Amino acid sequence: MPITSDLIIGESFKTLRELLHDKKDIVIITDFNVNNLYDNYFPSKKTIIIGTGENIKTLDTVSSIYERLLNFESDRSTFVLAIGGGIVCDIAGFASSTFMRGLDFGFVPTTLLAQVDASIGGKNGVNLKGYKNIIGVFNQPEFIFYNFQFLKTLNAKEYSCGLAEVIKHSLITGSELINFLEINNSKILSMDESAIKRIVSDSIKIKSNIINMDEFEKGERRKLNFGHTIGHALQSLTTINHGDAVAMGMMFAVRYSCSKGFLSTVSRDRIEKLIHSYGLSTDISDLKIRRKDIADAVRKDKKKDSGDIHFIFLKDIGESEIIKIPMEQLEEAIIDLC
Repeated sequence: MPITSDLIIGESFKTLRELLHDKKDIVIITDFNVNNLYDNYFPSKKTIIIGTGENIKTLDTVSSIYERLLNFESDRSTFVLAIGGGIVCDIAGFASSTFMRGLDFGFVPTTLLAQVDASIGGKNGVNLKGYKNIIGVFNQPEFIFYNFQFLKTLNAKEYSCGLAEVIKHSLITGSELINFLEINNSKILSMDESAIKRIVSDSIKIKSNIINMDEFEKGERRKLNFGHTIGHALQSLTTINHGDAVAMGMMFAVRYSCSKGFLSTVSRDRIEKLIHSYGLSTDISDLKIRRKDIADAVRKDKKKDSGDIHFIFLKDIGESEIIKIPMEQLEEAIIDLC
């Protein structure tokens, strides 16, 4: 039986304290920005503060967390509460899963990216030499606690990172969600709470349904990597943010799907219009990086299987398919389509 997580959506800090009432020892892991904004609300004074940005998502950061846990005299009864974005959740989940062979932990995601994607599914990991999430474990948090007020402090770029993942969910299996995204663009961009609740709830349902079919990414769960094969390569080569990288990766996959005859040009144009409407980039050529470097970075992707890679194509909006293709074939597409 897989470990399940409780999802508590749109609740207050009072509810969070009630969730934690039986935890005798709580250690919070957060980042500088979240700590500065919300430390008065934290349910414990034992706090480990880490930096921000992909460059701190390393084993060195995890090692520093281990040392702080030792200083706190943490033991197997300690509960770790991660309060922050996707990076905080990834690092805290990995550190909790490996310290003393595993501590219980929970997530309070504070960014849209973390709420719709990074906190869900039990993937916890860190980067190595710029390659994303190459070291990690599968382990579910005890709960994920959602409070939409956190999103009010995000800037437009941070917010768009999460929107890229919402669009991804709409494309791989959620055709009803894409209709909502198209019709409610202004509400979503202005962070209308009812619209936010809808896109977060739909994303949770889509991702959870896929993970329930395939917790350890042996098949169906690979669909959640749509746009990420190229997106992660772009992030390893540039300072581009996650949202634009995934958006470019999705448009590459869309164009590749068209070139294979899987997807119509009408759907291609509709998808590109949607991505642009949320302020995300789609053109890899704007980055001025060599196509060979993109191909080399993809070769280090953790989704590679010997000389092949499981690539996610679109057959239609809301309908995706995983096809195992030779790396050489993908490299040819990168040269042709980037």
